[in-house]
Amino acid sequence: MSNSSSLTQFLLLALADRRELQLLHFWLFLAISLAALLANGLILSAVACDHHLHTSMGFFLLNLSLTDLGSICTTVPKAMHNSLWDTTTISYTGCAAQVFLLIFLFAAEFSLLIIMCYDRYVAICKPLHYGTLLGSRACAHMAAAAWATGFLYSLLHTASTFSLPLCQGNALGQFFCEIPHILKLSCSHSGYLRELGLTVVIACLMFGCFIFIVFSYVQIFRAVLRIPSQQGRHKAFSTCLPHLAVLSLFVSTLFFAYLKPPSVSSPSLDLALSVLYSVVPPVLNPFIYSLRNQELKDAMRKLITGCFQKQ
Repeated sequence: MSNSSSLTQFLLLALADRRELQLLHFWLFLAISLAALLANGLILSAVACDHHLHTSMGFFLLNLSLTDLGSICTTVPKAMHNSLWDTTTISYTGCAAQVFLLIFLFAAEFSLLIIMCYDRYVAICKPLHYGTLLGSRACAHMAAAAWATGFLYSLLHTASTFSLPLCQGNALGQFFCEIPHILKLSCSHSGYLRELGLTVVIACLMFGCFIFIVFSYVQIFRAVLRIPSQQGRHKAFSTCLPHLAVLSLFVSTLFFAYLKPPSVSSPSLDLALSVLYSVVPPVLNPFIYSLRNQELKDAMRKLITGCFQKQ
């Protein structure tokens, strides 16, 4: 019988048994990570270089791209390394770091998406108060609060999880370190219940945030539909729909992965869902925003054209 003090490494889930499929997964993850790095890097550069994007939404987009870059760099490199070298191991310290960073970035991203919802609500429903409620200082404070919330939440969860004694082996049924799979290795019922209680409290807070988002978008759509000009409605929708799409993708995959009934659970489904909420959003988010936001598209086009002209 082993415990957490004697564990030096964990065994991650192999993405495939055959060597050819492992190499295929390596090249697929490499292409996905490069696409995420390029797309999010373009958004970061466009927002930083174009003064037209020096707005509250541009500032929050920049922060969102940072969380996307961080999350894909937390999970994908280790999965690529294991696929390339035909191994499944990760050190105990590396697993703890991966758990901490992933929860930190996910929590910060969810907080930023809520703040961006508030930004759209004020911009459309209370435009006369926008400069007062969402000035540069207020935006900086809200972004700092989002990052601080993610850090404290992650620190609390990680410390609680890795303080539990582990005596059910060291094999994780996931291609990256994740708290639910680590809890399955625990032999402490009180510690498990403590972590479960913490999760329930956080879930209730998230449900409250979800109600706020629904209420905000009901008010937003009511206000948009009252705009007399078609051009005005189109501009309002072009700033709201990308945020709603990104939020829906992030929340729906995460909630279904953790709240699905055990009867529909299977290793292949769990693996597909984990890829959906940990790997796909960082790649899709930049395209969702850039396809609908004309100012962002113009800034990215200008940036790419300027780079080619210099070359």
